[in-house]
Amino acid sequence: MSRTVLRLARWTERGSGTCRSLLAASALWSVLLVSGIVPSVAWAQEQKKQPPPEFTSGYFPPTPTEPSPRADTFAYIDVALLAAVLVLGTWFVFKMRSRTGVRVLVVFSALYFGFYRMGCVCSIGSIQNVALALGDPSYRLPVTVGAFFVLPLVFALFVGRIFCGTACPLGAIQDLVVLRPVQTHPAVDHTLGLVPYLYLGLSALLAWTGASFLICMYDPFIPFYRMGGAWGVIAFGAALLALGTRVGRPYCRYLCPYGVLLRWASALSRWRVRITPGECLHCHLCADECPFGAIHPPTPAEQAGGRQQARKGLIRALMITAALVPLLAALGYAASPTISRTHRDVRLAERLWAEERGRVRGTTDETDAYRQLAQPFGIAYARAVEVRRRFDVGSALLGAWAGLVIGGKLILLHVRRRREDYEADRASCLSCARCYMSCPVEHERLGLITLE
Repeated sequence: MSRTVLRLARWTERGSGTCRSLLAASALWSVLLVSGIVPSVAWAQEQKKQPPPEFTSGYFPPTPTEPSPRADTFAYIDVALLAAVLVLGTWFVFKMRSRTGVRVLVVFSALYFGFYRMGCVCSIGSIQNVALALGDPSYRLPVTVGAFFVLPLVFALFVGRIFCGTACPLGAIQDLVVLRPVQTHPAVDHTLGLVPYLYLGLSALLAWTGASFLICMYDPFIPFYRMGGAWGVIAFGAALLALGTRVGRPYCRYLCPYGVLLRWASALSRWRVRITPGECLHCHLCADECPFGAIHPPTPAEQAGGRQQARKGLIRALMITAALVPLLAALGYAASPTISRTHRDVRLAERLWAEERGRVRGTTDETDAYRQLAQPFGIAYARAVEVRRRFDVGSALLGAWAGLVIGGKLILLHVRRRREDYEADRASCLSCARCYMSCPVEHERLGLITLE
């Protein structure tokens, strides 16, 4: 940390101009924020802890692997810091056009929201809390969790995916390992880009029915922040980080369910990232610099018959979508019994039924615990039936959603868009500010070169 501060200080001394000085000062304050507030908040929380009871029977309390709930005051501090990072990120990306400032915020987010906060609550996981609140009237959505869900979306509606580029701890850890990125083929992006939509639908279904929080269970990077977790998840996260050295942010682009919502909001954003501060030279340097494939070249002149061919392709895509939606909805409904077994009430009822009829030998801890309640089996069966009904509806909707996603992708592939210059895609751009310094016009703006 001290080395980073010294480097920024030296850079400030060497720099010239008000903009560079302001940027360095902001970066210094961000680093100092990491080094100052994290120990302070940690010390304050430590004062609230009570010593564990002493046991004389040789029992040792297990080491917790999940973060404990935070006091309301500290939860609101988290929300305030998230808002501050989003505001600073907007300033760095749109006003200062600084990759250095964005990088400082990325480091801060990894340290605070990642290692110190241990990734909980995160905006990605808050999808499940919102879905559970919609499906279970007895569950009250915490205000701070709702804020983590809403704030990045509000910013995305105005300035794009600032959260992805600066404040997301899962994106931050991937951004730090991008070493020698390669450009992925558009077919790969289009195909794997469907996965986050399907992941979002399945995760929302399981949370809405109260079955599980799938996103949290299989979050690939949280075990690194918490220094522990399931070995399978750790191996998956390590593989993603290794892949991320060559393929920029694979989780963000091909898995993140919250990224789907941010894409929708960013597509409607009031302001977007503009690569060049002046006239585009069509040099293609920015497209080569972007590791996420989010920069599109100018569209070529339309060839004879191209519009008619695109219209025919669009009609075919619409017909395929019309057939896919009911077909996949029916398949989803048929898969409902299997998917519903992810819910504990369904598993319990099926096990009780099997034990009651002698289909299995012995009992389980769950069925033994239920028998201790001295409740009729009919109550467990009734609860399972109610859960199954909800899964019937939700699974059919999930199938229809999958049909809409696949059909929507086919439709978009046949929609013609005209671009005169190289442009950052509103929905795909992660606001990382990498492309700025690749532009010769940006170098001229900074006084580094003179274009003739």
